[in-house]
Amino acid sequence: MNYKLTALILLGALALQSCKSKKVISAKNSTKKEHVIRTQQTPKTDEVVVVEKEVEPAPRNLSYAEVVSNYIDDYSTIAKDEMLQYGIPASITLAQAILESGAGNGELTRKANNHFGIKCHTGWTGERVYHDDDEKGECFRKYKDPKYSFRDHSLFLTHRSRYQDLFKLNKSDYKGWAKGLKKAGYATDPKYPDKLISIIERYDLAKYDAEILAGTAKLADLDDSKISTYTVQKGDTLYSISRRFNMTVETLKEYNGLLSNAISLGQVLYLHPVKGR
Repeated sequence: MNYKLTALILLGALALQSCKSKKVISAKNSTKKEHVIRTQQTPKTDEVVVVEKEVEPAPRNLSYAEVVSNYIDDYSTIAKDEMLQYGIPASITLAQAILESGAGNGELTRKANNHFGIKCHTGWTGERVYHDDDEKGECFRKYKDPKYSFRDHSLFLTHRSRYQDLFKLNKSDYKGWAKGLKKAGYATDPKYPDKLISIIERYDLAKYDAEILAGTAKLADLDDSKISTYTVQKGDTLYSISRRFNMTVETLKEYNGLLSNAISLGQVLYLHPVKGR
C-alpha cells in the first residue's frame, strides 16, 4: 500500500511539473510576441549652417535738387570747355541742358544721349531715333557719348546766322543770353528765358562763367609793353591754344583778326588785345 501511495505521489508530482513547464514556455512565447518592439534608428543629419545674407538698405530716392546737382557735377567741365572754344556761357549751356534733358532723366536723353532735344534736320547723317515731341514720331539725333551732344549744341548756335547777335553780348550776361535765345527763335515757350535764369541762379551756374572769364581777364590786364605772343607749333589748333591760355577761340581770333580757324606752322598769335588791331 505504501508502494502504491508513493507511486501516486510521484505521478502527481510529474504531472504538476509538466504543467508548469508548459505554462512557462507559453508565457515565454507570449512574452516574446508582446514585447518585441521594432525600432527604426533616426539617421544622423548633417549640421545645417544658415548664413544670413547682409541686407543692403533700399536706395533712397533723390530729391530733384540732388539730381540736378549730380548732373552739374557730371557736365560742368564739358560746358566750360565749350565756353572756351565757342564762347557760349557755361551757365547757359548747363541751364539749357538741365531744362531740356530733365537733368539727364528724360526719355530722349536716356536712349539717345541727346541732352538738348536737337532734331535731325537736313544734312544729318549720324544715328537717329524717333520720338514724340511737337509731332508724333519726330526724328532726333543720337550720340554715342553725351559730350558730342554738347558739341553739337555749340555748333548749332555758332553756325546759324539767327543766333549771331548772341555773341555780341557779354559772356557774363546770362540774362541777356537767355532772352536772346528766345528772341532768336530757339524756343516757343514764352517763359523759356525765365526758366533758364531761374536754374542759373538757383544752382549758381554763373560761377562757371566767372572761372573762364577770370583766366582771360588776367591776360587783358597786361599793358602793351608786356603783350604775350605764341608761335604756332606742329599739331596746334586754335582750340588747343585757347585751352592752354584759358581763353575762348573767339577771343583768340578777335585778338589776331582771324576770320576762320585756320592757322599755320610758325604763325605768331597775340594773347592780348593789340591797339590798332
